[in-house]
Amino acid sequence: MKLKRLSAALLAASLLPATVMAGNVEVLHWWTSGGEAKSALELKKMMTAKGHTWRDFAVAGGGGDNAMTALKTRVVSGNPPTAAQIKGPAIQEWGAEGVLANIDPVAKAGNWDKLLPPVVSQVMKYKGQYVAAPVNVHRVNWLWVNPEAFKKAGATVPKTWPEFFAAADKLQKAGIQPVAHGGQPWQDATLFESVALGVGGAGYYKKAFVQLDQATLAGPTTIKVFETLQRVKGYIDKGAAGRDWNLATNMVITGKAGMQFMGDWAKGEFTAASKQPGKDYLCVDAPGTAGMFTFNIDSLAMFQQKDPASVKAQADLAATVMSPAFQETFNLNKGSIPARLDTPMDKFDDCAKKSKTDLTTASKSGALVPSFAHKMAMPSATEGAMVDVIAQFMNSSMTPKTAAERLAKAGKVK
Repeated sequence: MKLKRLSAALLAASLLPATVMAGNVEVLHWWTSGGEAKSALELKKMMTAKGHTWRDFAVAGGGGDNAMTALKTRVVSGNPPTAAQIKGPAIQEWGAEGVLANIDPVAKAGNWDKLLPPVVSQVMKYKGQYVAAPVNVHRVNWLWVNPEAFKKAGATVPKTWPEFFAAADKLQKAGIQPVAHGGQPWQDATLFESVALGVGGAGYYKKAFVQLDQATLAGPTTIKVFETLQRVKGYIDKGAAGRDWNLATNMVITGKAGMQFMGDWAKGEFTAASKQPGKDYLCVDAPGTAGMFTFNIDSLAMFQQKDPASVKAQADLAATVMSPAFQETFNLNKGSIPARLDTPMDKFDDCAKKSKTDLTTASKSGALVPSFAHKMAMPSATEGAMVDVIAQFMNSSMTPKTAAERLAKAGKVK
């Protein structure tokens, strides 16, 4: 179905009563851990309250890689879900395949252009028309800290890389694992990009991971990034291989580890464990990244539906995702901040308020950069090739110079 015809069907369907047009809503996502699962459940409640039948299509693990494999299978077989959790450039890739639904009528009725930061709305559109609804804005360059573990070790919460290594040494001497980490490729890449931002700054990050500049990728700063990562690797336990991110977060929650590099979805795990920010845990900028912000936007891309009831349900889904009630509830559970600029922050904790402030500051200073580890910065094939290099480095004795050369080569993959 062409986008114009689909748009007309969507608009017509959205004007019909929900009781007449109740349909099935199938959403593919990977929100399966504690805080994330609670967030997904809220969306299910809101949609079933509108009379629709919710069919959950949750695919755990792989930082979304497993879910994308499942999605491709469904789309190729001509049976796409109503919506799927898709991010960044991948939305454009699916748009180019001609399988996404135009939800402009819903967006215009809801005034999305004024409610969303430009950096968010641009990601949600294909050829100027909305095809996806944003759920949130995540900050990736966080360092999560157990203050009790630091107190026990006599360590100071680090702001720079020298301070980080000093703290890690003290934690290790006190018998506390310095860094909680899961040895999965996407987690390795998450750690790497925070190191890269902290070592090289936002200007270097953009040239290397957004512009994919070959000289920058193979240059001395990238070598220094890998040298720093090599040192961090020495503070990760041998049991990290294959560990899920939320299990690594639990190591910090329980005091088995002192720190974790992870996006603010980790906060959902602390919240689910009834921990209080500023008291039981600290959210601080990854070393060297104060005033900078790597963003990761969760969104639901809408796939073309043939049945009018499904089209109506899809319109309701898009409107519900952008509703103030859902934006607030979802993000309170998940640890992220609302995509809607007008969402009141009074119910949010200090970590979320800092995230919102830092987002605004970084946006003005040019230090707001897309997370490549979370599929926001580059074509998926390039991202996959780079993540492979980083994972190989984390699991071998590859030298930083060789790693930089291979990363540059990966940057050429289209």
